[in-house]
This record gives sequence, structure tokens and C-alpha cells, in this order.
Amino acid sequence: MEEGDDQNPNKNSSSSSFVIKIPSFEEVIQGSQSKTPIQSLFNPSQSFSQAFNSIKNTEFYAPPPPPSSTPRGVQPSVADATPSSLPFAAVNHTGASPSSAQNRNAILVSHRQKGNPLLKHIRNVRWAFSDIVCDYMLGQHSCALYLSLRYHLLHPDYLYYRIRELGKNFKLRVVLCHVDVEDVVKPLLEVTRTALLHDCTLLCGWSLEECGRYLETIKVYENKPADIIQGQMDTDYLSRLSHTLTTVRHVNKTDVVTLGSTFGVKRLYDTFHEPFKRSIPKHPSAVQSSAQPFTPSKAKEDEKDSVHSNKRDKKEPNVTVKSALSAAFAKYKEKVGLETSHQEEQENQKQQ
Repeated sequence: MEEGDDQNPNKNSSSSSFVIKIPSFEEVIQGSQSKTPIQSLFNPSQSFSQAFNSIKNTEFYAPPPPPSSTPRGVQPSVADATPSSLPFAAVNHTGASPSSAQNRNAILVSHRQKGNPLLKHIRNVRWAFSDIVCDYMLGQHSCALYLSLRYHLLHPDYLYYRIRELGKNFKLRVVLCHVDVEDVVKPLLEVTRTALLHDCTLLCGWSLEECGRYLETIKVYENKPADIIQGQMDTDYLSRLSHTLTTVRHVNKTDVVTLGSTFGVKRLYDTFHEPFKRSIPKHPSAVQSSAQPFTPSKAKEDEKDSVHSNKRDKKEPNVTVKSALSAAFAKYKEKVGLETSHQEEQENQKQQ
């Protein structure tokens, strides 16, 4: 029995060593907070120079060019040099600001026109490539689209889409059409219709020299008024009179001087507005009403009226055009002079 009792405490001690201890909620929270956070692999540098310092050690790094000696406000004029001598970066810098002072006197050309032989014929005006929507920017509110009829036959919708890209940014939109085919009736009709429907001005050139001349002229006359192409009206009396009377087909300037000195304005007006044949009013006989009786006094009055009308007809014979003209010229013989009167009388005698 004693041996059995000695074995029981050993069993109790062995069973007590396998007790599982369950932590409380507070212990779990404290244990989670005490853990250190996981370090991230991304370790940003403190400055920009430290981050990109390793680029200098690569084979692709090249030191920047030395600063130019010209002051910061003054820039070399790119428009003075020819486009062929300009570097590509300088041309792009010029085209980035179309309203700059360097390009006000130059035609801005789109990069689409590279290789166009038309550029060789623009000699009297400077030009430079630029990132623009139109083909040629001729001013602040004017542009031009270049179209070859041969290219139009291959791509009929090209002109429509190019005009749609312009929008309403320009007041003057010119379609410069190069006629380089023999049969021009049908394609030129299509181009004309498209240009008119979209409020564009169509200019046709039969050679590249002529097309270049059009571009140069529009650029040169950009800021000039329209007085050169408008008709000038003189303010003096003789010029206005000759301008008015020469609109008649068979009247020349010599006739204007003769008419103005002979007739004057009022006489000329009367000459053109007086009838050649006088209209004699005829009094119709009074219609006798059935209600009023016929009296002998009324019969006498009717007879008198008929006699007076017959006398008037005898006194005023039929007036012809010839007699009317001779009478009109006879009124003004004194002012014209004796020489003109003798000549008119001789002419009247010959005609009779």
C-alpha cells in the first residue's frame, strides 16, 4: 500500500506539468503591440540629387552644354536664317509660339508639307516649319490648304476632312488648288463645290511657281487695307457725271462733255423725260341719262365743245420725233452759239 501511495504523487506531478495555459484578451493585445513592424524594401532618399546620383556613372550620361553668353531676355532671331540651316529643335521652338515676334513676317508651314516642291518657289517671304493644323498659316486670321488635283482623284474626301479640322479659327480660308491633270472639268467641279459649301476661297494655279506667288502675295498684303482693289470714286462734278452717263452703252466721254455743256442737268433731265408726242386729251361726249330730258341748250353746248375740239386738233398737228428734237434744239441755240445753230440747220435741211 505504501508503494502505491508513493506512486500517486508522481502521477499527479506528471499530470500537472501538461496543463495548457490560455492567455487572456489583454495579454493578446499587449503581445501584438510589442511586436516590431516589418521593414519595407523601399527606402526613399532624402534629396533629388541623391536619388539620381548614380546616373552620372552610366555610359548614357552627357554633361549639359555651357550657358550661352547672350543675356536671358535677348534671343537670336530664328527667322533671319534659312529653314535649311536651322536645327530641328530650333524650328520646333519657333513653331511652338506662332504669335511671337520672330514669325510675324514669316509663313508658318505644317510638317505635313515636308518634301513638297512648292516650298522651293517661296522666295520673297520667309517661311518656317511649325506644328499647325492648316498647311500654311499666312497671318493671324488667314490660312491656306494645299491640294493637288491628282491627289484629289486618289483621295476625294481629303479636302473635306482637312476643312473640318480647321473649324472657325480663321476668317480667311484659302484652298490653293494645283491643277496638274489634263481633264480638269469633273475634279475641279468637286473642289469648287466643297470650297463654296464651307465658305472657303478657291485659288487655282497651273504651276508651282504660280501657287508660290499666291502665298507670297497674301502674306505681303496681310495688313494692308482694301483700298487698292476697291474702285475709287472721284468727288468732282465732271467725273461723277461721266461715270453716270457712260453706263449707257453708246455714250462715251466726249458725248458726256457735249451733253453736259449743251443741256446741263436740268435740261438733260427734261430732254429725257419730255414725251416726243404730245398727248391730246379727248373729251368724250356726255352720256345722256334716261332720267334727265333733252333740252336745246345742252345741244348747243355740245356743238360748241365739238367745234373747239376740232379747232384744237387743227392747231396741234401730229408731232414726230424729228420735229420734237428740232424744237428742243431750237430753244437753246442762243447758248450753244451761232456755229452750232448753223450746223444744225444744215443737217436738218439735208435730212429733209
